[in-house]
Amino acid sequence: MMKEEKIKIKIKEDLKEERKEHSEKMATKEVHKEKDAPSAKMTKTELLKKIEELQESAKKNYDLYIRSQADIDNVKKRFQKEKEDLAKYSNELLIKQLLPVIDSLKNAIDHSQDEKSTDAMREGVELTLKGLIDTLEKAGLEKVKAMGEPFDPNFHESISEQEDNTKESGIVLKELQNGYILNQRLIRPAMVIINKNKDELKTNT
Repeated sequence: MMKEEKIKIKIKEDLKEERKEHSEKMATKEVHKEKDAPSAKMTKTELLKKIEELQESAKKNYDLYIRSQADIDNVKKRFQKEKEDLAKYSNELLIKQLLPVIDSLKNAIDHSQDEKSTDAMREGVELTLKGLIDTLEKAGLEKVKAMGEPFDPNFHESISEQEDNTKESGIVLKELQNGYILNQRLIRPAMVIINKNKDELKTNT
């Protein structure tokens, strides 16, 4: 009998514990339900106020978006103008540096009307040419080496050949037009006449 009583007491305690857990679960569900649906307990006036607040917030966000787009468009336009100005005036500094050369040439021409000024004019032109070359060298221009150099098709353009048995074949004898390199890039090859040593050719054959 004592054993049966203990079993009954244990069953009652288990049932009581299950009811308690069930009650706690139901209470938790109600709390979540209230959180998930707060509008269920809001009055009509409160709902209308909430809607107005959301509409006001949406309007502010839209106005902010419009202003942001306007700012982006202004930045794009300013960047485009700066880009165009850069392309238009990219050679401004070089041109400013060449203006004194133009002035010097003009002065040389003005003074050339005097027959006695030939030597002075020559000297003036030479100084002007030197000033022009110095200005272009500052901008990255470099003269191609040609006279006395072995012919190099990468930098020289051969116009013809001449015979000089005192020099090796393929050596540049004359430079008809200067070649130039701008910032390590060839922009014009030197036009040259190269040597053809017949004695050297006979020896090789």
